Amino acid sequence: MELACLDLEGVLVPEIWIKFAEKTGIEELKATTRDIPDYDVLMKQRLAILDQHGLGLKEIQEVIATLEPLPGAVEFVNWLRERFQVVILSDTFYEFAAPLMKQLGYPTLLCHKLAVDDNGRVTDYILRQKDPKRQSIKAFHSLNYRCIAAGDSYNDTTMLAEAEAGILFHAPDNVIAEFPQFPAVHSFDELKQEFIKASNRPLTL
Repeated sequence: MELACLDLEGVLVPEIWIKFAEKTGIEELKATTRDIPDYDVLMKQRLAILDQHGLGLKEIQEVIATLEPLPGAVEFVNWLRERFQVVILSDTFYEFAAPLMKQLGYPTLLCHKLAVDDNGRVTDYILRQKDPKRQSIKAFHSLNYRCIAAGDSYNDTTMLAEAEAGILFHAPDNVIAEFPQFPAVHSFDELKQEFIKASNRPLTL
């Protein structure tokens, strides 16, 4: 019994904060877990910038409403779902992800929540748990599932290490260089091949 566990942003959909930075012109919001490994440091920086510029959840959701999955992502998720149970393990927030999940056919999503006041100001973020991607893989193992995981950033590497097979997808050069133990691919066709190689079952394209 095998699970396919995928990161969301940068793997299946665009990086939401980067798209929001492009829309607002705030360069500092382009920082992601590809750049800052400590998620708490990154999120506190983001919330401070939002406060500084008077931006809230409404403005972010307006940008998200214009986004679509990356080219080939919907087809890839459909391919996976014919062969595996698929779970998205993400450090995004339910308040961000809903319209993108609809476009992907509503795969299971485990992520975090935002604390938002009555004026739409994002006051805090609520982690589902510490090191949630790795802990999810450990929980799946306790249910006797074998896991194949794919992600692109520093915050995915503990998930990749905990899984029976970990794959870097669309990862930047700095992450690839620091984690040479994981195969690194850059197209969905290559990612399919890595899932086929990692599976205990005969799979086809």
